[in-house]
Formats: sequence, C-alpha cells, structure tokens
Amino acid sequence: MRRLPKLAAALAFLLIPVVPASASAPSGLFPDWVGSWAVAVTPPGTTGLSATGVTDTTLRQVAHLSVGGPELRLRLSNVYGTSPLVVGKVTVTPRAADLAGTPTVDPATLVPVSFGGRASVTIPVGTEWVSDPVRISVPDDTDLVISTYFPGPTGPLTQHPAGYATGFSAAGDQTSGGGSQYQALPGMARYLIEGVDVKSRARGSVVLFGDSITDGVVSPIDQNLRYPDQLADRILAQPAARELGVLNAGISGNRLLSNAGTAGDSALARFDRDVLGQTGVRTVVLLEGINDIGRSLGATDPADLIAVHRQFIQRAHQAGLKVIGATLTPYEGAGYYSVEGEADRQALNEWIRTSGEYDGVVDFDKAVRDPAQPGRMLAAYDIGDHLHPNAEGFEAMALAFDLRALTR
Repeated sequence: MRRLPKLAAALAFLLIPVVPASASAPSGLFPDWVGSWAVAVTPPGTTGLSATGVTDTTLRQVAHLSVGGPELRLRLSNVYGTSPLVVGKVTVTPRAADLAGTPTVDPATLVPVSFGGRASVTIPVGTEWVSDPVRISVPDDTDLVISTYFPGPTGPLTQHPAGYATGFSAAGDQTSGGGSQYQALPGMARYLIEGVDVKSRARGSVVLFGDSITDGVVSPIDQNLRYPDQLADRILAQPAARELGVLNAGISGNRLLSNAGTAGDSALARFDRDVLGQTGVRTVVLLEGINDIGRSLGATDPADLIAVHRQFIQRAHQAGLKVIGATLTPYEGAGYYSVEGEADRQALNEWIRTSGEYDGVVDFDKAVRDPAQPGRMLAAYDIGDHLHPNAEGFEAMALAFDLRALTR
C-alpha cells in the first residue's frame, strides 16, 4: 500500500528552483528505460558472506521498485570481485504485498532472465553487466524478487552492506522454487544486484546521493520507510506525467574526502558510477559531509568540503543534470559531535543555502531540527543516537521537497 504524506503543511521547506541543466528532459510520451531501483556498491567485508562468497547456492533478494513498467532489465556488479563471476541462472517476479519479509513467491510467475540470449553470464573483474530486457509487467511501488544461482566458488562478492530488506539463500539451483527451500541470510547486505531499470513513461530518474542518512540507518527492515522510499511514494502519488524513478545511492559511513572500505569509495571517487552511470537520470540530490566533519572532530576545513561540492555541481552540469544541494542535518549529542564540527556544519550549510551554485536547495536541517535547540534533531525524529532520523524523521525529509522542482 502506498503511503501518502501527512501534515505536509506543518513542515517547512526551502527549495530554490532555477533553470535546469542544458539536457532536454524526456517527453514522457513514449516508453524509455528509466532507473527504478538502485544501490551503491562497496568492497567485500573481511568476514561473512561477502568475504567468503558462495558455491552451488541460490540467493533470493528483493528490490523495492519505484516506477513500474511492462519490461525490466537487471544491472549486475562484479566491480570489487577478485575473479570472473559466473552467474548460472536468474529469475524474477513481483512479490505480493502480504508476503513482505518472506522468500515466498508463486513459482508459476517466475520469469527467466537472459544475457545475450543465454541463461548464464560470466562478469569480468571490475565490471558491471546489464541483462537482456525481460518482458514482465511490474507495478509501481512493488517488491521485485530476484533469485540468482551461483555455481561457484564465486570468491569475494561486491556488496551493499545495509539493504534494510531480508535476503535468503538455498543450496543448489532454487531459482524456480516457491520459497520453502530458503533460509534468511544473516545481516542486511545485498550482493551482485545493483540496479533495476524499467521501460516507463516516467520523466526520468532522480538519484539521492549520500551517506547513512540516505542509506536509511536504522530503518525498519522490509518496510521501505527510508527517506528515498517515502519521497518515491510522494512522487508516485502525483499524476503519471510527473512520475520519476527514485534511486538510493547512499552508503552508511561514506565520506566526501576519503575512501572508507565497506563504507565505500569517497563520494568524489564514486560519483561517476553511482550518479552519472544511472539510467535516465535527470536530477541528483547531494547530502554528504557530516562524516568528514564528525570523524575529524572539527579538523576538516569547510573550504575543502565546498570544493568537493563544486566538483559535483560541475560534473552534474556537464552531464546535463539538475543538481540540488541538501543541508546537513543536526548532530549535537552524537558520539563524534564537537563544537568545532558544528561550526563547520553551519558554514557548509550556509554556503549550500546562499551561494546560488546549486540549481536548488532542500533544507533538511530546517525540516528535522529542534526549533528550541537548532543544533539538535527534534526528539520525535531521533532514533536515539542524535544523528540518524527515525521513520518519522525520514518522512519530514521527504516532505521537505517541492516536487515541482524535481519533475519539471
């Protein structure tokens, strides 16, 4: 069931729209490929399934699509693998809403995925692979169940560490199974699958690029309540002519200035793959910098952070994209808070709001802060660590957007 926004009039937003970048927007009159779901991938961990890989195993994973359509294609990643990755067989099917959190599907609805007309594919080290188009109708706002058989041994697997959706595994090739063969995987990582494109009349896609707040730390598992999910619900509640695919390119722990292992390459290093490489992208929203400020305990120069933001703006504009800057949310009381860091956050936010260099600004700081203590997140939105919003906080962030600025 699609969730509609509540109390929109009670939440302030600041979005300053200007003329979009030079590329013409999709007309929406004819179906074209649009990104409907995505994750940003990272290197394998030092322990667990991403480190060991699998042999003679099927993984069943779930992608919660934004826009739907009559055809789809999968985007697979072996970017951080150490050997060519053999994918033996893949099937897909939409999942009934009442089966959320389970591996259960109707076997009769499973559709095979092909690669160059073949059931299997070998993905070279350091590369990505796109499947053939799959003729299967998927509704807006639905779970797509993806079952992938790996003959193995795969070696270490490219992953997204925090998917906030239950994944499953089964011995052997169970890509055609209904679900009884599967057991839940420990943790919340996703493996191999990095995106789903659909044929759609949507006006393109918007990429939400950031760290753990975009990724959705500690979002309720299998409920799709992260701010990108709730923004997608708002967009899908509009007339069809204004729909956009919504792509979550957040990585927990990610930084602007330095690589961070399973928290991903630096935002600057991954920008081309995770933003410019997405299908049908027309707008990117940038929320990054709090980890650089916090981890340095105030030793980061705001000018260095601004310089990276300017690189983002330049690259996005060169690709014909509209780029929206998001203010950093309050973090007073968090474990890595410092007075100096707060001054840096305020300086970066002031530049985002007033420089005029972004095509627009979404003021997340204003949307979730405590008016009586502006350096702190409102208690009703705080998961308790004074850094990450809860589901209600994510809703406030989703409501902070002027949707007209995203869709026009």
